[in-house]
Amino acid sequence: MDPIRIAIVGIGKIARDQHVPAIRGNSAFSLAATVSPHDAGLDGVPHHASLDDLLAQGPAVDAIALCTPPQVRYDLAAQALTKGVHLFLEKPPSATLAEVEALKVQADKVGVSLFAAWHSRFAAGVAPARAWLAERKIEKVSIVWREDVCVWHPGQAWIWQPGGLGVFDPGINALSIVTHILPRPFFLKDATLVLPENRAAPIAADLSFRDTAGAAIHMDLDWRQTGPQSWDIMVETDAGTLKLAQGGAVLTLPSGTEHGEDVEYAGLYARFATLIRGGRSDVDTSPLRLVADAFLRGKRQTTQAFHD
Repeated sequence: MDPIRIAIVGIGKIARDQHVPAIRGNSAFSLAATVSPHDAGLDGVPHHASLDDLLAQGPAVDAIALCTPPQVRYDLAAQALTKGVHLFLEKPPSATLAEVEALKVQADKVGVSLFAAWHSRFAAGVAPARAWLAERKIEKVSIVWREDVCVWHPGQAWIWQPGGLGVFDPGINALSIVTHILPRPFFLKDATLVLPENRAAPIAADLSFRDTAGAAIHMDLDWRQTGPQSWDIMVETDAGTLKLAQGGAVLTLPSGTEHGEDVEYAGLYARFATLIRGGRSDVDTSPLRLVADAFLRGKRQTTQAFHD
């Protein structure tokens, strides 16, 4: 079977660090081209300044991975779908829920695969955590996702603009895990969003959720943490406490601790290949819906200005 010819649109840090190695490490794909108006691309790989140029001039591609900021993603995705190209959407899949739904309808009409890719769900500890929790009674959940924005997103103005999500850009990774591992749906009850006086998106947030059986879920997000970073999920159950640390890479159960290797993006591309070969899509918007609910229902607090 011939490899799936894929182009990456948006050659930033995440594309170079994660997408390129994952594609090159998967024999189901061949990296056919890159697209960016601001980057020279990769040695030996055809490069275009725009998606228009790629689609008009080639090389031919079967699939596109969209790694642009979410605010500009819908138009690019819709354009690719009109050409019958399979589409991989980096998280968050778009700036709004309505945009994602419109893309899903378009992909179904065209008959191509659309993949809303939540990379943290492929962290080593997530699948066994989901299996362990499936038959447990959930009593309480605590999520602490604190990191230093100056380390992970230096100079990225788009992330502070409407649609960029602010601290929910990393926080949505935690929500992608929790919506995947908990056996029951949950919903927002209360939220406080802390916005710098010079920014349109929050630098911190405190959120309270409840699942359909009444279990409390608390989430603490902050982009001002220096030193060691915190990406932890604690789930208290009738059979003891489960902990996912390091963004889902390390799982601790009452029986002991399991460490896994980083296979998140390798897992994403294996999943994307399976979807394409099977003629299916995978478009789960539940993490983005919870973030949208936070912006819809959350109280705003203003804090001091943030400068890179």
